[in-house]
Amino acid sequence: MNFIFVYCCIVVVYILIMKNIIKISTLFLFCTVFKAQQTEVSVVKYEDLEKRIQQEKDKLLVVNFWSTTCAPCVKELPHFMEVNNKYADNEKYKMILVSLDRLADQERVLKFIKNKNLTAEVLLLHDIKRMNTWIPRFEKDWDGNIPVTLFYKNGSKIHFNDGEMSKEDLEKEIKENLQ
Repeated sequence: MNFIFVYCCIVVVYILIMKNIIKISTLFLFCTVFKAQQTEVSVVKYEDLEKRIQQEKDKLLVVNFWSTTCAPCVKELPHFMEVNNKYADNEKYKMILVSLDRLADQERVLKFIKNKNLTAEVLLLHDIKRMNTWIPRFEKDWDGNIPVTLFYKNGSKIHFNDGEMSKEDLEKEIKENLQ
């Protein structure tokens, strides 16, 4: 009789442990798959973005200017996310996507982020009226066309890429400067 009781207790404990392992595994899987997907868009002015870049000390910062209405921008985003996901756990690396969509289109930008599963931080730059002021402050040779990708290390610009950037070029630039 004692043997059956002990056996039943062991089975019950085993079942409870397995249920918890399954719950924990499911939660872990959910968090792993959805951990970095952006669910909001922060609206910033140029000065806020400039301060943000300066604050990212001891990091390689990749800043991509894009728009949901820019075909080359949309085309390059999947490989930007692939590369971002590869380096996201590196504390010396950060990617920020700066949308130049209109403030009135903020909801569309948010839907785009969710649909495309963008994992990098997304900012909406609400400073279109002052483009002629802030564009040359980022890069004197930038004519305002997008996409544009800038690379900063310790708050200082180290590379400017005007136009679409291939996955290979993006990775090469990151590898060369992430040391």
